[in-house]
Amino acid sequence: MDPLEVIHEDHEVLIVCKPAGLLSVPGKGDHLSDCLLARVQEAYPMALLVHRLDRDTSGVMVFALTPHAQRHLGLQFEKRQTKKTYIARVQGRLEPATGTVDLPLIVDWPNRPRQMVDHENGRQAVTDWRVMRATEIESRVRLSPKTGRSHQLRVHMLALGHPILGDPFYAQGEARDHPRLMLHSETLQFRHPDGGRGMRFTAKAPF
Repeated sequence: MDPLEVIHEDHEVLIVCKPAGLLSVPGKGDHLSDCLLARVQEAYPMALLVHRLDRDTSGVMVFALTPHAQRHLGLQFEKRQTKKTYIARVQGRLEPATGTVDLPLIVDWPNRPRQMVDHENGRQAVTDWRVMRATEIESRVRLSPKTGRSHQLRVHMLALGHPILGDPFYAQGEARDHPRLMLHSETLQFRHPDGGRGMRFTAKAPF
């Protein structure tokens, strides 16, 4: 039970840094009841869910503190008006230094929650990448998703041949042998529900 890491709070929104390994919302069964939403609501009973991060991903999340804020922020996510960047460590040297992955994704039903590329039935998924530094063993990259599909960054990096280190679903062998998924939500930008002012919040990657 790590203490709640609050980045910002005001009358409409609450920004926190989610730890890796914690569900955003409750799972099925009492053993999966512990989640970030429950912990936030212990301290802020009025808090409402806006979006999610994968259990294994850490980083910036926003919660609404009023129904108005929830609607306002929810529409921004739905219309892709928010901007997010992630930091990831991936296997091998990712080249070129910048690029875009545009591969449609769909749930891999027999192996869910895994996702997979499906050019016929998948939903559009687009990710920009920029290499920050690289060796032959691994690359540190900044990822900017243009869509919000489940496991999007994880599957897109795998499709490039550079799985995210520590990924329990998509990495194999040495790439999987890490203490956590090396994926962190670094920044989140949105318009404040009260007045529309642009806001940007950052949480430094812990790896």
